[in-house]
Amino acid sequence: MAELIKMPRLSDTMEEGTVAAWFKKVGDKVQEGEILAEIETDKATMEFESFYEGTLLYIGIQENETAKVDAPLAIIGDPGEDIDSILGNQTNKTEKPIEVKDSEPFKKSSQDSKKTVEKPMNDNVHVITMPRLSDTMEEGTVASWFKKVGEEVEEGEILAEIETDKATMEFESFYSGTLLHIGLSEGDSAKVDSLLAIIGPSGMDISQYLNGSVKIEAEDSEKEELKIEQKADSKTIVEKEDTLLKSVKTNKSERIFISPLAKKLANDKNIDISTIQGSGENGRIIKSDIENYKEAVVQTMAQKTMPPSDSQEYSEVSHSQMRKVIAKRLSESKFSAPHYYLNVELDMSETIAFRKQCNSIPNTKISFNDIIIKACAVALRNNPSVNSQWFDDRIRYNNFVNIGVAVGVDDGLIVPVLKNADKMSVAEISTTVKELAGLARDKKLTPEMMQGSTFTISNLGMFGIESFTSIINPPNSVILSVGAIIQKPVVKDGEIVVGNTMKLTLACDHRVVDGLTGSKFLQALKPLIENPLSMLI
Repeated sequence: MAELIKMPRLSDTMEEGTVAAWFKKVGDKVQEGEILAEIETDKATMEFESFYEGTLLYIGIQENETAKVDAPLAIIGDPGEDIDSILGNQTNKTEKPIEVKDSEPFKKSSQDSKKTVEKPMNDNVHVITMPRLSDTMEEGTVASWFKKVGEEVEEGEILAEIETDKATMEFESFYSGTLLHIGLSEGDSAKVDSLLAIIGPSGMDISQYLNGSVKIEAEDSEKEELKIEQKADSKTIVEKEDTLLKSVKTNKSERIFISPLAKKLANDKNIDISTIQGSGENGRIIKSDIENYKEAVVQTMAQKTMPPSDSQEYSEVSHSQMRKVIAKRLSESKFSAPHYYLNVELDMSETIAFRKQCNSIPNTKISFNDIIIKACAVALRNNPSVNSQWFDDRIRYNNFVNIGVAVGVDDGLIVPVLKNADKMSVAEISTTVKELAGLARDKKLTPEMMQGSTFTISNLGMFGIESFTSIINPPNSVILSVGAIIQKPVVKDGEIVVGNTMKLTLACDHRVVDGLTGSKFLQALKPLIENPLSMLI
């Protein structure tokens, strides 16, 4: 079904926007999460991504044209779909005194889209709901509050820390006023769009918002600002840097970049930030830097004052949001997708020699996993039937190769994605994987960095695991499990010699990839890994 995209409200003061550039043209395919256009607001020029997939059927505002918020911006749907009725409805639509804004960049269910919202009785009261901070997030947990009821809140200040299924993120206020109500205590979880907090004038009666007489709906500008903030990654500088970054001066007049949350934590702990080396972009000090500093001190004190105790027979911890979502998604995958497994054993002798030769080059350090990723990318490009995804009403065969690399973290498993891996060299893959793995372990991956995979690799070889099976990462059709390189006797040219072998296991969704298709893929992959030089010819 065709989806109408309207000019979004990308800031709380935005009334109209200008299309600075389109990155798609009518007739182009659009993937969910792809950048559609650049939109210039009253505050900045921001990338605007698609939250639907399909074909771009209509562009309503051309480059350099300006339109009011909620003006028809584009339509995405199936090729050949009739859009006249959609455009007609917009043209003939009479203005209503109260309506639900559709410009928020969050998909709603058909049931949600029919929901009416009563306008709050006071425009200065801002109802803040649990935001959707990742594409798979269904609920969030308040890790900590940095304001108490009755305290003044400034626009841009950090209100709370929210744990999602993928990361723990700082949540800043986009309004100024008094924190009148906190809907969730620290450690509590709630569904997306549940009441989180209320900000308004001091002394305001908010009983109408709590007893149900005023229906609660997250405000458009709040949600959209959050979505824009998350699009920032290690290669993108968000133009709202003056809000997100706070700087202080040292005695040497050197600028120290520090996030608002990290600055507050440092102040609370009386930590001299000039002594801390930031691990964020451009040396920015982030929350984990302060926590690691704190933890080192606390751990030292604990070792001196706390005697070991064996009195407890067990310990329990509540499920993290990440662990909940991992459990749900993988259970759905395992019990809905008919898994079967194909195994192959490789001769890694030439691969070992190739890696050794590469790493003899100065400033070069590649892993076996980097070689495997490159080989998979090449094999997928030549076997599009495996580079596919299952949806309830269709199978998608992708013309791009995005490889997800499973990374283990404390709370579970994160899968950052190498976009267009088939166009990358082994050295580029190595550098990118290291960067993404580091961000994953520091919980600094943005949602965009974890979206869009068409194939996944899980490698446990470094732990000595010879072979294992993995659960497919939906909606992908396969996942490759990589074992350790084992030295053992093998037969070569009729003689028993010492060989180096490695086992691969390809888990396949039989609805999409049958045995012949999966076997052909492994048949194409095997010589690429066994003889990496062949990928350079």
